[in-house]
Amino acid sequence: MIKFSDIKIGDYVNAEYEGKMWNGEVVNLNGGEKQVCVQTDVQEFWFETDHLYPIDLTEDALLKLNFGKHENDDGSVKYMKGSFRIVTPTPGDFSKMEMWYREDRRHNPDVHYVHQLQNQYHDMTKIHLTGDPM
Repeated sequence: MIKFSDIKIGDYVNAEYEGKMWNGEVVNLNGGEKQVCVQTDVQEFWFETDHLYPIDLTEDALLKLNFGKHENDDGSVKYMKGSFRIVTPTPGDFSKMEMWYREDRRHNPDVHYVHQLQNQYHDMTKIHLTGDPM
């Protein structure tokens, strides 16, 4: 489950309906009812937050979001999209990371899921992070 306050329009999430999981993008929010409208590959549908689940932040997810990858000599990995950078100590280890955009540097931000990365990216760059649907 994802807290309503953590969800922003444009975030990618997993939505569950009648036991089936759908990947989709948040296209609308209803703050009064705490409902989230998610566009799946089938249609738009409104969900309660207890039927929304985060997408794990993985290397595959970053590549789908059009990040480039560079393996450094010290074993760390740098993921790049424009001037935005994420560095992890080892490939696939997102438990500790550093991210920066121009002068804004963040050490070990609380980012474990794609929607959290999208929100940090937007906070830092003022641009929505998009890519292929998860």
